Amino acid sequence: MPQLRLALNQIDSTVGDLAGNSESVVHWTRHAAEQGAHLVAFPEMVLTGYPVEDLALRSSFVEASRRALRALATRLADEGLGELPVVVGYLDRSEHPASRYGQPAGSPRNAGAVLHRGEVALNFAKHHLPNYGVFDEFRYFVPGDSMPVVRVRGIDVALAICEDLWQDGGRVPATRAAGAGLLLSVNASPYERDKDDTRLELVRRRAREAGCTTAYLAMMGGQDELVFDGDSIVVDKDGEVVARAPQFSEGSVILDLELPAAPAEAPSGVVDDGLRIDHVVISGDPLPAYEPELAGGYAERLDDDEELYSALVVGLRAYAAKNGFRSVLIGLSGGIDSALVAAIACDAVGAENVYGVSMPSKYSSEHSRSDAAELARRTGLNYRTVSIEPMFDAYMGALGLTGLAEENLQSRLRGTTLMAISNQEGQIVLAPGNKSELAVGYSTLYGDSVGAYGPIKDVYKTSVFRLAKWRNRAAEERGQTPPIPEASITKPPSAELRPDQMDTDSLPDYDVLDRILEMYVDRDQGRDAIVAAGFDPELVTRTLRMVDTAEYKRRQYPPGTKISPKGFGKDRRLPITNRWRESG
Repeated sequence: MPQLRLALNQIDSTVGDLAGNSESVVHWTRHAAEQGAHLVAFPEMVLTGYPVEDLALRSSFVEASRRALRALATRLADEGLGELPVVVGYLDRSEHPASRYGQPAGSPRNAGAVLHRGEVALNFAKHHLPNYGVFDEFRYFVPGDSMPVVRVRGIDVALAICEDLWQDGGRVPATRAAGAGLLLSVNASPYERDKDDTRLELVRRRAREAGCTTAYLAMMGGQDELVFDGDSIVVDKDGEVVARAPQFSEGSVILDLELPAAPAEAPSGVVDDGLRIDHVVISGDPLPAYEPELAGGYAERLDDDEELYSALVVGLRAYAAKNGFRSVLIGLSGGIDSALVAAIACDAVGAENVYGVSMPSKYSSEHSRSDAAELARRTGLNYRTVSIEPMFDAYMGALGLTGLAEENLQSRLRGTTLMAISNQEGQIVLAPGNKSELAVGYSTLYGDSVGAYGPIKDVYKTSVFRLAKWRNRAAEERGQTPPIPEASITKPPSAELRPDQMDTDSLPDYDVLDRILEMYVDRDQGRDAIVAAGFDPELVTRTLRMVDTAEYKRRQYPPGTKISPKGFGKDRRLPITNRWRESG
């Protein structure tokens, strides 16, 4: 059978950085050429970054993407890489835009192109457009109607983009109808907990349906709330894994494949879902037989906790770097949330770029102060103490606050202190709130919600504890100092805004609370379904009421890394003004 050396580049890109993204494509194409690749591929919309959101509706940006694609083709040829076909994702528009009700103006397309000899040899658009979760592609794009097939070294390669694999019909059965020897899908599929298992089974199933070897190339990196975990996969026509790339690691998977020869007569006509076969010949003759040298490899999977922690680190690192922030600022209470955020930050941007501030009040326990100092000692982050007592006394003298207003004043003084230091010194503030607290509104607006990014915004409290234990255990296994003091993990959670305060004074036990929240928030289960699952009816009613009435608070919380199927942000869109209550 004919042979093909395929290079799959699971790299990061930055939305809007057309020049920087083009530079990355050239760099990794050169690397692939040095390894003797015959076909090189990059992720979905790598040239523009993904997702571009409403930038897709700006004709200026669409045209800039099209110009950048043509310039990239020319540059590859000028640098001696023109003979190597390169598959690149970018933002395009239909050549025949038709204004129609419900269709985005200008008919933008989530597109891919094959670059060869300084030209765009073939272009195509995503056929299936996702419109669920974080995806709004019906808002932004018009679908493609072709079945792109490119002949490389005597092998017909069918091309697809992300959702073309996730949905039934369309390009997968069309690949079989076209008789292609390889199905190559370029993707920017965001990370979610346990998605790696789902993804593998999907690629296996689609390979069997397409009847050919299938390569799933994934993006790696972060964009605002989204994290991309890489994990590119190649399976044979029977669904057996041929190669698998590392998770959360940028790089290139290069492997030798033996694939069926293309038919003598090029495929043509209309196939599944009315797709028109668009066939282009790059190189019709097979290569002389050679000894396969590159197998692509199989990267070991991360365990669940390491995978989740890695996603949080990559998300924060990408957000800081892509927005030009070199350092971060964290309020250190001695509690588990700020301790985990500090550990993530140290791993993401380096301890020398992490600044921690302890801001004790008269209600702060001695162990909380010492736990914050111990965290700083263990991690090596920059540390200082700024007491809020004088400010608190001045406010109380002027306003005479009591009860909840007095408690929240402390939190707001801490938020003001952090923002003042941020303005003075240039660090961005990280908000330490977790998903459990955000769900039930157990946070103070303009206090502990202050910040530019919330690294654990989508992490339930029970997972916060589990990740903290994992991070310490991982450090011990590497012969390093565990970053998080044991006392921060074992002591009962408390906001310490009044004497002897505990979270359980206001909230159910976190183990129970998180299981209720997972059903209500992540899975959209109603009260009756949650009660039927065995939870106390009164507790369910109270919890759901807290969630429903806290929507206005969540809208004012900063963005944070999404790791669940439904995070607070683009995934979950509920009206703030809303009198419907599951609790009656």
